[in-house]
Amino acid sequence: MEKFLWVSIAGGLGSGARYALASWLAERATSAFPWGTLAVNVLGCLALAFLSEAAGAGLSLTPLQRLALTTGFLGGFTTYSAFNQETLAALQSGAALSASIYVGVTLATCLLAGLGGQLAARALCAP
Repeated sequence: MEKFLWVSIAGGLGSGARYALASWLAERATSAFPWGTLAVNVLGCLALAFLSEAAGAGLSLTPLQRLALTTGFLGGFTTYSAFNQETLAALQSGAALSASIYVGVTLATCLLAGLGGQLAARALCAP
């Protein structure tokens, strides 16, 4: 239960940070390009990769702190960082084909799922 609470608290903070950064950038953007989402995804990837490498190099974090920072805060900030880290791990272990399939399947199925959600909402919510 303690782990769940820390992940939930940190996840809420990560979601709040995502909203704050994306909103701040959107207010300053001069185009419709999603700069906020891009910034959140890039920062999340940077932070998760840093924490993973630093922990392997001896950064002193308890398992609970690591869980709260990675699954909690960064999970709330962006789930793309987990996708990126898993893909990097596969590539670095020599599983380039597996990583490529993961990227392709993730992109294709997420796009199809998004389309499916839109079509379902249109069918169910149409006047």
